[in-house]
Amino acid sequence: MYALLFDANLCVGCESCVDACKAENGLPDQPRDVLSADTFTVLQDEGNDLYLRNMCRHCVTPACASACPVAALHKTPEGPVVYEFDKCMGCRYCMVACPFSIPRYEWASTTPRVRKCEMCKHRTLEGRPTACAEACPTGATTFGDRTELIAEAWKRISEDPDAYAPKVYGLEEVGGTCVMVIGPQEIIDVLSDPRLPQEALPEKTWAVLSRIPTAVGVVGMGLLGVNWVIQRRMALAHAEPEAQAALPGAPDDHTSKNRDAEGKER
Repeated sequence: MYALLFDANLCVGCESCVDACKAENGLPDQPRDVLSADTFTVLQDEGNDLYLRNMCRHCVTPACASACPVAALHKTPEGPVVYEFDKCMGCRYCMVACPFSIPRYEWASTTPRVRKCEMCKHRTLEGRPTACAEACPTGATTFGDRTELIAEAWKRISEDPDAYAPKVYGLEEVGGTCVMVIGPQEIIDVLSDPRLPQEALPEKTWAVLSRIPTAVGVVGMGLLGVNWVIQRRMALAHAEPEAQAALPGAPDDHTSKNRDAEGKER
């Protein structure tokens, strides 16, 4: 399973990662300071020449995927948590479920999507590094096998304990993530949230959901049915003109135009 390791001690705040992400995903240059439907990663200035990347953590057992009733979000064997627009029904449960408040919604679009970092899934399928890791001039963002990156993180911590807090953030939080962070204690303090459990969130949510009355399941099936009906009607509406044109004796465009013209002359 692939992952990313961010070393705050090596980051100089150049934003090469942000630029590379936008270029790789065809995103507009603005905004750059907050996550949005057009910005998948940002570099937060934490003061004292310390910077912190914010992006999808690609949880090992993602809560967003477990909350999605139509599997529009799912974890791939390669590591990324990816999104399929064709399956999405727009319920936005994933946004509520994410413990890091990462997914963003295209509110202004007529065909809105849920948007977030997908860890350059087209690259990771080929074993290539993400665009952000490849662009980083200092090695602050490193791409590789998760197990190997964990070993590298502990190696750096043990070799320079004065510069690093004795923690790899993302190793255990919410069951583990594929975006991990090391750095001085100030950075770990910014990330630390005592409300986050160590175990995977789907395990906790299932304990609750399993006690909810069957009616919730019925409602969920109803929503799936509504989604199917909408998709079916859209498909039929698209196919109807082609079907009519294929009927024997159906007038072609030229004949129809001649009839329209004759009708206007009369």
